[in-house]
Amino acid sequence: MGSGIGESQPSIYPDPAPLLLPSSSSATSEPYPSPISFVPSPRPFRDLPLASLFLLLSLSTLSLGLFALFRRNPDATRADLFYFDPSTSSCVLSDPRLSSSHFSSSSSFVKDLTLTLVATFLLAAPIALALLWILRRYTKQVVYAAVPFFVLTPALLNAYWFAACTLAEGCRAAFPLAYRVLVLVFVFVLVAIILWIVVANWSRVELTIHIVRVAAAALAENLALLAVLPLLGLGLLVYFAPIVVFLVFATWNGEVVAREREGARGERHYACVWKQDAWVPAYFALAIITMVWSAATMVEAKVYVISGTIAQWYFAKEGTRPTKSLRSSLRNAFGPSFGTICFSGMVMGAVRFVRAVVDSANQENETRGFVNLVLKCCANFLFLAFDFVNKFTINFAAITGEAYCSAARTSYDLLKRNLLSAVFVETVSTRVLIGIIFVLSAFYAIVVCAILKAVSALGVKMYLVAALAWLLLMVVLGYFVHVLDNVVDTVYVCYAIDRDKGEVNKQDVHEVYVQLPLSRNHRPPLSSRSPLIV
Repeated sequence: MGSGIGESQPSIYPDPAPLLLPSSSSATSEPYPSPISFVPSPRPFRDLPLASLFLLLSLSTLSLGLFALFRRNPDATRADLFYFDPSTSSCVLSDPRLSSSHFSSSSSFVKDLTLTLVATFLLAAPIALALLWILRRYTKQVVYAAVPFFVLTPALLNAYWFAACTLAEGCRAAFPLAYRVLVLVFVFVLVAIILWIVVANWSRVELTIHIVRVAAAALAENLALLAVLPLLGLGLLVYFAPIVVFLVFATWNGEVVAREREGARGERHYACVWKQDAWVPAYFALAIITMVWSAATMVEAKVYVISGTIAQWYFAKEGTRPTKSLRSSLRNAFGPSFGTICFSGMVMGAVRFVRAVVDSANQENETRGFVNLVLKCCANFLFLAFDFVNKFTINFAAITGEAYCSAARTSYDLLKRNLLSAVFVETVSTRVLIGIIFVLSAFYAIVVCAILKAVSALGVKMYLVAALAWLLLMVVLGYFVHVLDNVVDTVYVCYAIDRDKGEVNKQDVHEVYVQLPLSRNHRPPLSSRSPLIV
């Protein structure tokens, strides 16, 4: 794609001037002091107050956790063994009666499940790499071959389940015919909805193919991302492990006290109960806030690393390959721009937390009035506004090294000046990729089920093992799709910077992204678009 056409830049942008909004005063009277472009290292430190606040919360959580660990009271686990001694007016520990619990499990099921999940986890990485190679070279063939299975796979599985349950005596007794028919019809309705979505978006499949191919090519040139990003997630788990331990031992901070109670006949007596220290709930709140902020920050850090690495590839000179681009992105993410990432993580973590609270309140509140409807619409509008502002902010910060607020404002102005939508990139590509990994994981589960049926005696439990293997592979490949989505967004911002400056750093990328609509309600006519090279 794009070979031998590096000099065809005027065919895409015959005159960069019309790309600017003639009625926008900010685009004409307030020009940027310097052109927007990728800023290499070293970069100045940004948003230091947010980085300092994050580090302060983390250190406070760990320090108080160590305090809770060393101050724990072992009586917390045996509070029910204490009784009130009237002679001493205190709670006294009785002789503990230790008992051992015996658990039994099916060793064959556990063994087969463990082997299957371990094999699936080990095969997930080669499957993801093979999928990346196929998407880079045979995108069109893969998409057109997979699209029919978006409908056929759930339909066939639904029919197979209905027939197998009807023939099996145990399943037939557990699920009467009326329930089986109801589930069958419900799943087929979902299949019909999927079919309608495919048909409604069929005109955009060709564009989707090229977007996926560009993203796969960019990711293939920076393959180390697929190895480093999971390590960042592992580092987050290592960071969470002591905090979880500290939370457990924080509940052991307290003492067994005697509390006066009233009996059934009105008599007064004393009972021994466990009383936590007053500071424990506050520590729980601090630890939960720290964990939520840390998780959101790590998500934004991954996006930053992807964006910084892909941007260096995009803006590299033709025929050259950037060296140490991933190392540079990691250094910037956890160095000069760490405050910016913490800022973005704080915003997104707060938005997701408030959204979860609002959704939970809506589910518990059974009243449906006009005021409740208005409040719900206002909350959804605010959530969409935050998503809108944050959509490309961290991508832009990774490219330019700007602070969070400056990156949010500049990225919005950049897309607005060039009539590009900050909401719409090309969501069809994400749906197609999710459909592909769903079909691939379903085929893998069928193979696992066939192998287990041939070599094991699990019976109906093999379906559970196959379903868990399908779920694990979906999670791993879903992470691969998440990385590709961030690559698509990053290339989109790089394309917008090129468009704003009237330059073309990657000709093949421009030939694809120029096909995207200039705004949510505008799509250029076919006659004005450059032909795509398949």
